[in-house]
Amino acid sequence: MDGTPLSQFEPPVTVRVARTMDDLQRVAVVRALVYMSEQACPYEEEFDGNDFAGATHLIAEAGTEPLGCLRLRWFADFAKVERVCVRPGHRSGRVARTLMTDAIALIRRKGYRRFVGHVQQHLIPYWKRYGFIHRAERGVFVFSDRAYAEMEGRYERLPNALSVDSDPLVLDRPEGEWDRPGPLDKSVQRGVSPDQFNRRPAPAPQKAD
Repeated sequence: MDGTPLSQFEPPVTVRVARTMDDLQRVAVVRALVYMSEQACPYEEEFDGNDFAGATHLIAEAGTEPLGCLRLRWFADFAKVERVCVRPGHRSGRVARTLMTDAIALIRRKGYRRFVGHVQQHLIPYWKRYGFIHRAERGVFVFSDRAYAEMEGRYERLPNALSVDSDPLVLDRPEGEWDRPGPLDKSVQRGVSPDQFNRRPAPAPQKAD
């Protein structure tokens, strides 16, 4: 009423990589609320076997409360953005916007220049806001009782994108936290173990007579 932006009264939305089983449980709860409850998606179609197979999950939270999530899957020369969802009551735009912005930043930092997403047709204009183009020539395809269109994002390579020439310790850091020292950085100060090159191989087992 006094002109103070609404954001001053709302907890900030933060996005982080899911790293623990508790994190993945939070992801599963959000997806169950959105896809299984709202869209009547069968369990075996929502939890399709790809959650632990070369995938990275991002969680959007306000404080410790999970509000949204998405899944990234990694292929040879492109990344796939999928399972983007936000809980009912939190769809003002800032949660999804933060999720998508951070996901694109993470994908580009990993060196990817091409992304793909399968989206329901009414969401095509929304994905275009992030630079995705509608691949209309690919047509419409159907799964889980809904029609989808293919969107593709193409970006220039970031100057600080990870590569095979990146610092070895940087590549060893936790996903998405490449600019902060990780657990292995701290181990450097211990140096090389004195017995690293002095260990004798275990004796071969003796044959019984």
